[in-house]
Amino acid sequence: MKLYNYWRSSSSYRVRLALHFKGVPYEYVAVSLLKGDQHQAEHRLRNPAGYVPVLEVEENGKLAVLSQSVAIFEYLEERFPQKPLLPKSLVGRGQVRALAELINSGIQPFHNLSTLNHLKALGVDDKKWAAHFIDQGLEGLEKLAAKTAGRFLFGDDFTWADCCLIPQLFGARRFGGNVDAFPLLLRVEQACLALPHVQAARPEAQPDAQA
Repeated sequence: MKLYNYWRSSSSYRVRLALHFKGVPYEYVAVSLLKGDQHQAEHRLRNPAGYVPVLEVEENGKLAVLSQSVAIFEYLEERFPQKPLLPKSLVGRGQVRALAELINSGIQPFHNLSTLNHLKALGVDDKKWAAHFIDQGLEGLEKLAAKTAGRFLFGDDFTWADCCLIPQLFGARRFGGNVDAFPLLLRVEQACLALPHVQAARPEAQPDAQA
């Protein structure tokens, strides 16, 4: 199994967290977004959209590639169910997915590299623009999580929602989000950062990390 990813990519970070939580070994393949590796023909064959992460897997003796972090997560959840990242209850699974999706589709796209590069080309202050939407999204997440949180975003078990939260707060700090305004999210983050699988997945622990 190979994970084509970038150390600072939020979506890549999510998938690393899921892999480390489940104890699934994988080969780390760096794709430098700053150097434009994602636009090279070789990577476009893996993912025509030119995004990371991409997970290469072998099923029934054949290689296959999966793109998009949520799709990769769903594959891992079904392929390696021994350590689930979704609750047992139907409603609980829906609630975890709602928390994760608020981040995945409601916050992260606003600080996607291609989005920010386009804003720069238009002469817009990209960080100020991104910070506005990050704070708006985190405010909604703080309120939504207040209904479900225990030690983590959903009760006392580490879930897919936490896999999305940790990279989002990492990104928020990079782009000027007012993270200190969200005490519940910060409390959950601190609980997550104490876990060995989270430490192993952190950006600065990756082989392509840069100062």
